[in-house]
Amino acid sequence: MQIYLARNNQQAGPYTLEQLNQMLASQQVLLTDLAWHQGMSEWKALGELTQGKLVYEPQGYVSTPPTPEHSPFQNTDYTATNTSRPSSASSNSRTQATKNELASINQRALAKIIDMLLWLPAAALPSFFLNADQFEQLSGLQQKMQAATTSDQAMQLQTELFQLIPMQAWQAVAIYLLIMLGIQAFLLAKTGQSIGKRLTKIKIVDAETDEKVSLMRVFTIRSIIFIILNMMFMPFITILDYGFAFGAKRQALHDKLAKTKVVKQ
Repeated sequence: MQIYLARNNQQAGPYTLEQLNQMLASQQVLLTDLAWHQGMSEWKALGELTQGKLVYEPQGYVSTPPTPEHSPFQNTDYTATNTSRPSSASSNSRTQATKNELASINQRALAKIIDMLLWLPAAALPSFFLNADQFEQLSGLQQKMQAATTSDQAMQLQTELFQLIPMQAWQAVAIYLLIMLGIQAFLLAKTGQSIGKRLTKIKIVDAETDEKVSLMRVFTIRSIIFIILNMMFMPFITILDYGFAFGAKRQALHDKLAKTKVVKQ
């Protein structure tokens, strides 16, 4: 078995399994280093292959006595001597480490805030269709809703508020929402980025292959379904959804269901 390693956009190898385990034991290579060998479709972190242990034990492999090996990352000229590289990953060997870097929680939160702010104009649109008297009535109803003591009173006032807003205003809101959904769907399908993610330089990819994700997964499952759930069960779904993002792979609940992850661009 010939195993290739990569760290900081540099590739080393090939090494035998015994050499790899010897270097793991002496911490010459780290669990965060990337590895590839024949039979793998992509580069993966050593820690994922070893399941967090300092020894790699692939199934069906018969070991041979280990031979001493220097650290693969101490020789600054090793890339010039290692001409044999895995064909399935050679084109990405210098970018794989960056490609797999997960987006930070702060980046994801900022992207979400930006995306949410883009929906606020929909709430402001009805005010442009009200005359002075209607606007005063609207303000009065909003104050009464805040002072309502029972759910029945709040629902009655909410009904009156909706009836006060003219049909043209609702049509304008619907058009704005459809335009925003269309823009977001187009960007997500094309680049895996919403407007917020584009500005924060992060993107959505397949959790296993790092490839672009289909519109059904990236938009319908990750966005539409959870928009509806958040409207129905706010704030419980929001808290539950993003609570998952603090895991090792930083996958929110909608990421897990869509089998996606968010990485730096």
